[in-house]
Amino acid sequence: MKMTGLVFQAFWGLIAYDVMLMLGKFKTVRSIVGRWVVKPRTIPGESLEQIVQAINIACICYPKQVLCLQRSSVTTCLLRHHGVAAQMVLGAQKTPFAAHAWTEVNSLPINERSNVQARYTVWERC
Repeated sequence: MKMTGLVFQAFWGLIAYDVMLMLGKFKTVRSIVGRWVVKPRTIPGESLEQIVQAINIACICYPKQVLCLQRSSVTTCLLRHHGVAAQMVLGAQKTPFAAHAWTEVNSLPINERSNVQARYTVWERC
């Protein structure tokens, strides 16, 4: 798939997340991400870097600020859709309190600036 198609998929994922939150709760979003199945790759697909770049472009073009939970939900589902076994991780730190969500592939955070695994205690993986 060309980069334009990946950006389009990512952008629609961001919209779907906002609609789900308007109609339901975070519990709904978390349930969908948790049940999202990794598609088998029958032909060589997009690289991890291409998918992450598409997410970044979609987030820049999105008309409202995309926070970590929305970004990680969409990133995880898009990666799984393209055959990458990704996990969304929710974590927090005690002092000062802060919570964060990120995506991991092979237990490594992707698309993160800092070492989130050292900074945040993991609450849940889905």
